[in-house]
Amino acid sequence: MITLQWLYIFAGLTFLAFALLSAGDRANPKRLGNTAFWGLLAVSFLFGSYLSDLANGLLVVALAVIAGFKWLGQGKPATTTGEERLASAQRRGDWLFVPALLIPAVALLGALVLDKTVIFGVPLFGPEQPTLIALGLGVAAGLALAMAWLRPPVLAPLQEGRRLMDAVGWAGVLPQMLASLGAVFVIAGVGDRIGELFATYLPLDHRLLAVIAYCVGMALFTFIMGNAFAAFPVMTAAVGLPLVVGQFGGDPAIVCAIGMLSGFCGTLTTPMAANFNVVPAALLDLPDREAPFNGVIRVQVPTAGLILVINIALMYFLAFRF
Repeated sequence: MITLQWLYIFAGLTFLAFALLSAGDRANPKRLGNTAFWGLLAVSFLFGSYLSDLANGLLVVALAVIAGFKWLGQGKPATTTGEERLASAQRRGDWLFVPALLIPAVALLGALVLDKTVIFGVPLFGPEQPTLIALGLGVAAGLALAMAWLRPPVLAPLQEGRRLMDAVGWAGVLPQMLASLGAVFVIAGVGDRIGELFATYLPLDHRLLAVIAYCVGMALFTFIMGNAFAAFPVMTAAVGLPLVVGQFGGDPAIVCAIGMLSGFCGTLTTPMAANFNVVPAALLDLPDREAPFNGVIRVQVPTAGLILVINIALMYFLAFRF
């Protein structure tokens, strides 16, 4: 049986390799900071379930300290030159996308087929997060195909991965941190307090008003937190489930799916979503990339507003049996 723990081990070993390669990168003056950061992240994936809550909390604080004091630097991995990559791309053309496209293909196959596969009476996938397990299999399959076809040096995937993660820096783990923050907010009862505020100050006695409150609230809370996964449990517990589903009888699957999409509208407009809106602008060296509202965000704002209005209409007309 392939369980979620296998995926944690796969990710943990990858970050451990980044840490070890960073330690030997003398071209990076901040290599010790990189080594510590990726090493701590590896410990989290490999041993987090065995550590106490206090130890995991201290680990997160250590990651924040390393990032906050700017102890992360850009490494200089031994990799191909731009000219070599261009020559390879011209020689192989669009076929280079095949290993990347294999990842979602295997993930989809795993979620729809392999999740229900039983071998000798044992399910192939564990019960927890089969979609993530399928995604991990897709990554492994894409990597195996690329290695067999392109025949790069053995360490090339790790060196290229380290180069990319060094360029992204601390923002690479921001989604994981913000999603954890959302879970903490739920446990702390933040959703209940927000629900009380909505009930006190907004007349949510009509399903349209409840739908607007949920969708707009998802977008606004995502704007603040920078991650729809962090906003989702809070706003769903505050408005989505008790009002849109419980009081007005909305279909939970439709309500939650469109609610998450509404949260992504907030992602398009916030610098807090650094991995989406700030890091790509820096990686592409765009001329207008200064925070907080760089050119990427300003271009995305009209699209976000339009999609939010469409999401409100879709939820109102699809989630209820009139």
